[in-house]
Amino acid sequence: MSEQQQQTSPEPGVKRCDVCIVGAGIAGMNALFAASRYLSRDQKVILVDQRQRVGGMWVDTYPYVRLHQPHPMFTAGNIEWTLGAEPEYLATKHEVLDHFTHCLKVIKERVQVDELFGVTMESAVEGDQTVCVTCRSDNGEVHVIDAKRLIKAFGVGVTPNDPLEVSSRYVESVSPDFCDVRAGDIRNSEAPVWVIGGGKTGMDTAHTLITNYPGREINLVAGRGTFFTKRDRFFPPGAKKWWAGTQFATVGDKLLQRYNGTNEAEVHQWYRATYCTHPTAEADNYFAGLMSESETATISEGLNDVVMDYFADAVDRNGSTELVFRSGATRAIERGSWIVNCTGYLRADNAPPYEPYVSAGGAVVAIHPRSWVLHLPAFHGYFLTHLLFLDKLREVPLYEVDMWDLRRKSPTAHPYALFALVQHNLSLIYENVPRSVFSENGLDFDAWYPKPRRLPGLLKFMLTHRRSRKRARHVLDTVRDRFDIRCGTLSLGADVGSEPVKQ
Repeated sequence: MSEQQQQTSPEPGVKRCDVCIVGAGIAGMNALFAASRYLSRDQKVILVDQRQRVGGMWVDTYPYVRLHQPHPMFTAGNIEWTLGAEPEYLATKHEVLDHFTHCLKVIKERVQVDELFGVTMESAVEGDQTVCVTCRSDNGEVHVIDAKRLIKAFGVGVTPNDPLEVSSRYVESVSPDFCDVRAGDIRNSEAPVWVIGGGKTGMDTAHTLITNYPGREINLVAGRGTFFTKRDRFFPPGAKKWWAGTQFATVGDKLLQRYNGTNEAEVHQWYRATYCTHPTAEADNYFAGLMSESETATISEGLNDVVMDYFADAVDRNGSTELVFRSGATRAIERGSWIVNCTGYLRADNAPPYEPYVSAGGAVVAIHPRSWVLHLPAFHGYFLTHLLFLDKLREVPLYEVDMWDLRRKSPTAHPYALFALVQHNLSLIYENVPRSVFSENGLDFDAWYPKPRRLPGLLKFMLTHRRSRKRARHVLDTVRDRFDIRCGTLSLGADVGSEPVKQ
């Protein structure tokens, strides 16, 4: 064997594939679906995840969680559910995980998929022809993967919440990710419960407690309060979808016409009053959650006490136990009370380092909030993978936004800048992918409505999306300048030499 042959021979034990996808959650599954549209049956994908199965954050999340959207639109590509339930049904955790398994089975009929579960990616080095990915399994075994393309489908990187640390010896501090509030000691107790956090997890937990324990004292520490988009308005059930409801494209267009990059407080008030619901009288936080009017009523009527402040500690003083809040206020509570940590998962101290959504060499895609280009992780996995295989991901001038930094600096501006980002980038994607990419997109919320109802909106988009894109770009540039965040095309905002995002 020549010296040149020795240098180019594959190393023993190296796994080779056409695509390596790290992350088997909703982003990774949509990336896998999109990749399967370009690969042949004899080509291979290696799917890596640190968990022991497909499902991403749904593997770890609290057991009583349900989808906040109708289940047909939570899928990989256009793979249909086998649940047999009405379209408006909100699937449970186990039903969602079963659907992930079904999606993987369907995709495996199109392309070879090797699974590496219980494995964490440690590094990735992009060369001229391939990307060398090094991973380590739970038992310490090292896996080296030589891939033509790498997709880091990390999404928002949600990890389970630990119980809150408290000074008091007389409270039970738990987390819904490790304590099913429907069972065990909390069920056997009659002591009051304090739900800490007013977001989606807090509302799920409050609703579950109120419906499972009628008459029990359930309290909420809600921070600034959160408002939610009315599910009933955007997903009317049954035949009502022919005449009732509001399409998301319509709202996106209205928001783009109202928001100029400086007036988020005004737009915030308008959106909350027009399209939203909130179980607490005060509500100033929005993070794209959905809730029905009936859920709102159940929660607001079932809560015993609502504190519009932030939890700091629970302490024992002078023979009593008190909650201490960030403002300095206190509240005496019954000893033996339960504290359930439902605070936000996207904490500043958990922010990943920056990495561009596509590498300089064009072979590595990174899906994470520091380089955000669409609205939900599933859409990133789906559309960015299509652009990757069409060899257009580097050339299409998508805007990236450091959504983590923007939310830290202005939680009010964050959702409306996100709407502008989606309008801008979907317009560009529409011009650069085959129409089948959009027709196979089962994630589209507006697909809830019959085609005749969607047709006017589609025609309007086709006629006006370039003009809307120009306005969206102006909005994003304004937000960038006001808040000093990374926002722009990769040529403006990328720092390719930054430390890579880790799983």
